[in-house]
Amino acid sequence: MSALLTLCVLLLPLAAPGHSAQPWEPCTDLRPLDILAEVVPPAGAPSGVRTMQAHGVRGLQLSAAAPQAVSFPASRIFFRCDLFPQEFSIVVTLKVPNLPPKKNEYLLTLVAEESDALLLGLRYSPTQLHLLFLREDAAGAWQTRVSFRSATPTDGRWHTLVLAVSGASFSLSVDCGVPLHLTADVPFPATLSVGGARFFVGSRRRSKGLFTGLVRQLVLLPGSDATPRLCPSRNAQLAVLSIPRVLQLLPGKPEDNEVLPYPYETDLKVTLGTRPPCTKVEDAQFWFDASRKGLYLCVGNEWVSVLAARERLDYVQQHQDLFTSSETLGIEVFRIPGVGLFAATANRKATSAIYKWTDGKFASFQSLRTHQAQSWRHFTIGRKIFLAVANFEPNEKGQEFSVIYKWSHRKLKFAPYQKIATHSARDWEAFEVHGEHFLAVANHREGDNHNIDSVIYKWNPATRLFETNQTIPTSGAYDWEFFTVGPYSFLAVANTFNGTSTRVHSRLYVWLLGSFQLFQSFPTFGAADWEVFHIGERIFLAVANSHSYDTEVQVQNDSYVINSVIYELNVTAQTFVKFQDIPTCSALDWEFFSVGEDYFLVVANSFDGNTFSVNSIIYRWQGYEGFVAVHSLPTFGCRDWEAFNTSAGSYLIYSSAKEPLSRVLRLRTR
Repeated sequence: MSALLTLCVLLLPLAAPGHSAQPWEPCTDLRPLDILAEVVPPAGAPSGVRTMQAHGVRGLQLSAAAPQAVSFPASRIFFRCDLFPQEFSIVVTLKVPNLPPKKNEYLLTLVAEESDALLLGLRYSPTQLHLLFLREDAAGAWQTRVSFRSATPTDGRWHTLVLAVSGASFSLSVDCGVPLHLTADVPFPATLSVGGARFFVGSRRRSKGLFTGLVRQLVLLPGSDATPRLCPSRNAQLAVLSIPRVLQLLPGKPEDNEVLPYPYETDLKVTLGTRPPCTKVEDAQFWFDASRKGLYLCVGNEWVSVLAARERLDYVQQHQDLFTSSETLGIEVFRIPGVGLFAATANRKATSAIYKWTDGKFASFQSLRTHQAQSWRHFTIGRKIFLAVANFEPNEKGQEFSVIYKWSHRKLKFAPYQKIATHSARDWEAFEVHGEHFLAVANHREGDNHNIDSVIYKWNPATRLFETNQTIPTSGAYDWEFFTVGPYSFLAVANTFNGTSTRVHSRLYVWLLGSFQLFQSFPTFGAADWEVFHIGERIFLAVANSHSYDTEVQVQNDSYVINSVIYELNVTAQTFVKFQDIPTCSALDWEFFSVGEDYFLVVANSFDGNTFSVNSIIYRWQGYEGFVAVHSLPTFGCRDWEAFNTSAGSYLIYSSAKEPLSRVLRLRTR
């Protein structure tokens, strides 16, 4: 066992509070960790990443992607502690272009986010392969390089390399050939900390040294040499330990509607007419839809758009009536990889529910006990999947808390994981800053006091629990919204009521020096929701104002019909400025979505002062005109909107706070 794994035993807690001693666990799973799969999810590659095919083999071209787009925090795979293993191997399958002399390109780097220090790097030149790592001792820190000469095949063909490291011993094998062994004067460190670090694939976090070839496989195997797992192999140049699903399947829609250049010939069959079945028989065959001028490829059991005319929203069609156990105050739509699409409903009475998308509709999946639930929030930490509920009322024993549930991969259900004391909680917001995970709760009131603290909790990887990190004074807090602008992280709170008036300031905070500091205040009227969205390079922030009320002023029916506001970030002034007022009827939610190249906002109008039967409106972005109303949707006490997509099309779902019925609407295009 390596020295690192022994050290992890000392670092990890020996027992959880109130439990017997836990078995030893390493910092990460001792199994192949597919680095490529972390940056290229099955649903689609990041912008700039292209799936290319050379010599009949698919690989990824990363050089057009921004370095940040093909990166991920180290904590995603080092989820038990933050030490890199001293014994490990890296498997890479790549096609290297001919490089000019003295040019170097990075395959993989591990970079400290704050200091930009290179902790680990795999770099190649026309004649050498280099492993770089940071070494520290009492004298200081310095970078060490271990180089293998004539180790990088630059013949324009696919090759598989296995680099194995164990202390001061380094070895490299190419295409299951005889390994090259080196014994270095400086061993690989046993205590290389990856806390606050980030993996970058194909770069060193900057444009210089970008990888310009094709990569098919990039796997980290902690604790052992991967060579025995791969070799011998019938096809040593393409020996497989783990490759992303996107490279296993047939290619779907290429970026920018460009047909991928495949350097080989193949038979091509195209079906015309109405939509044909897509089964194993039709797999890898094309269908041309003349009515929509679209070309589709049969992949698995789905037709994937390869080349299509511009899609535009035509009309909205009712798709499903989703009957719930009671009025629903919030909906969260989310996916669990390999399992499916889900919707969690926050119901007013004692039971909330989770529904799974089955045969084109949501079907009951699981019931969870809640206490006047207001909202759900889905989030992940590494491979852990969580669902947090905001409970507004105490339980039967008078205890007031909200609950975080964790997905069980074995039982395929959510189970209670952690209870957190809250005060009439309205909303949870999950986010990540510099590789650390946080949860913010919107505490609405404590008794009759609305001016209380809302709390930001931080994930402790050692205890695997959320712990209080920061408190922020709020007034009837209703919603949190997190977003980033370049390197800056922001958190907006919607304040609703200060005890005497709904005319209160909502706040925007920025992360500075380890905590959130006030950045800007906005005059709002019973603010119930913030929604941030991007259109091109422009950044907008929309607030839903619900009610203009003051205890000293007699209530007027028209106090619910007020403007909600869209703000735009002025980068020069470093502040958000008003962009557009939109009349709303006690607005409780905004939802931003897109169809084709068009952008939309839908508002949840809930009450006009006389009735809850109020139309909610879809607005379309029209450039200089701003957002213009295009569709009026009959709703009753509308509380929340969620947009989602399936292979069959695009949908909206809304919840009603006044009847036990939510509705799924389908967005029909032309």
